[in-house]
Amino acid sequence: MSLLELFLLAVGLSMDAFAVSICKGLSTQHLRPKHYLCVGLWFGGFQALMPTIGYLLGSTFERYITRYDHWVAFVLLLIIGGNMIKEALGSETEAEKDSSFGFKTMLVLAVATSIDALAVGITFALLPDVPILPAVSFIGVTTFVFSAAGLKVGNLFGLRFKKKAELVGGSILILIGIKILLEHLGVISF
Repeated sequence: MSLLELFLLAVGLSMDAFAVSICKGLSTQHLRPKHYLCVGLWFGGFQALMPTIGYLLGSTFERYITRYDHWVAFVLLLIIGGNMIKEALGSETEAEKDSSFGFKTMLVLAVATSIDALAVGITFALLPDVPILPAVSFIGVTTFVFSAAGLKVGNLFGLRFKKKAELVGGSILILIGIKILLEHLGVISF
């Protein structure tokens, strides 16, 4: 996986956290540095933790699914991307407007926005050229930055970019899944 692919994957994964951060920014009157740090650490931390867990699970069961790894990666990324696009086209819930930065609220949001990263971690275990530590660190840092930026964007502009961010993120994940499948089928090579 090239650095560009990893960056695009990290951006795609961070879009859920970015969208939730926009909602947090929208519902917070006065942003302080601790708010940026809070959303960045929660969302970035979980976006790094979940693919690590997925990688460990995928590595454990790799010998059972190696023959079908490209199909597994394709299906997982297609489902994740499709769900992001579906959420972008749906209506927002009241829970997304919650302005709390408390432990319980942030834990639930961090887990909810990083479940897709668990599946990506499984995919990483099946790909031969993904160094896991740099990859998950890159994803975590990217999500940290996007989450902090989303908080500011939400505070300044409201929900105008939320749906677009989710559409872009979902599309990126689907395209990466298609690329992985086509590479393993020998249709394309990079």
